[in-house]
Amino acid sequence: MKEAAISPTPLVLGIDDLRPLPRATRIARTSRDGVRLLEEHRTTFIDELWLDHDLGGDDTIMPVVALMEEAAFNGRPFRIGAVFVHSANPIGAETVIRSLARWNYRVRRATA
Repeated sequence: MKEAAISPTPLVLGIDDLRPLPRATRIARTSRDGVRLLEEHRTTFIDELWLDHDLGGDDTIMPVVALMEEAAFNGRPFRIGAVFVHSANPIGAETVIRSLARWNYRVRRATA
């Protein structure tokens, strides 16, 4: 009798300056670190990506969004099961959702 294959731990990335995001396997606290984190996982399937719009001071998630848009524009979108936007900034959250949905990323508003 064959044993059932053990599924690997889901890859859950978070980019947020404050929240602990307990489901995340890796967290970036700035947009710069968020871009690096996504680039590190360029060839990996990401089960979930959690994004906060405001990352402290003048920093926002928009450099990460631009990286994702550019990848999709070039025909090589990041392979992500679901993108969750959990910002307390409703206008910023809607901007992220619209931007990523335009490029066929599965994105929705969530609470973290």
